[in-house]
Amino acid sequence: METTSSSRVGTQPAEAQTPAPQDPPQSLDAAAPPVPAARRAAEGYLRADFPWYGLDGAFTGPRWLMQVAAGADGSVEHGSTGHGDEPSARGEIATGEKERFAVVVTVASNPLRRTADGTGVLEATSVSSAAWLAGSGLLAYSWPGQMDHSLRDDWLDQQTEAAWELADDLAGPDWSTLSLPVDGEPTPFHYRESEFGWVLAGSTGSGVHLGAYGRGMSAYGLGFSVIGDLAAYE
Repeated sequence: METTSSSRVGTQPAEAQTPAPQDPPQSLDAAAPPVPAARRAAEGYLRADFPWYGLDGAFTGPRWLMQVAAGADGSVEHGSTGHGDEPSARGEIATGEKERFAVVVTVASNPLRRTADGTGVLEATSVSSAAWLAGSGLLAYSWPGQMDHSLRDDWLDQQTEAAWELADDLAGPDWSTLSLPVDGEPTPFHYRESEFGWVLAGSTGSGVHLGAYGRGMSAYGLGFSVIGDLAAYE
């Protein structure tokens, strides 16, 4: 991968993360309606200067917004959109409850990114960046059966480091190739499976990198397209 562990996309200062929606303050104008939580969440996506991707129109299930992340200069760097069941960490892996979901991660193609203190630069984002974000995202919703809560943090740290190493070696034996449509055009992706689900990563013709992860939905039948209206995810 082009970056080092200190420059991982997604390892952002706390203030760079889009905060969870909060209830708006009481308006002095009793007639003013509150801003819906979904719309407040969508505002983070609307600040991006690149297109967002999701599953194409062949997917007819629920869609939902997740989170965006910004760099030191405040510009949006990446974010995720969800499809299907909203997963939980203690989902299918630990409880046997069947969850069917796919999350699409859109990563801006940034040739130059500033460090958090503004004094240096980080290397460009890449397909490996998308693979890393997708791999770590899947782990966030995975919890091996019979694992005690107190042990999960250590397990997650170990598995996250392993996901980073895998993303750093997309040509390695742990990855295969898969062609999926992006905006109707066949596009090559790096693909791997594990007991927790699947992960894939590739690039689009519109200047962004795509990552995706999921469980309970086959990756082989997916297609991706630019999101024309975020209202479909609210």
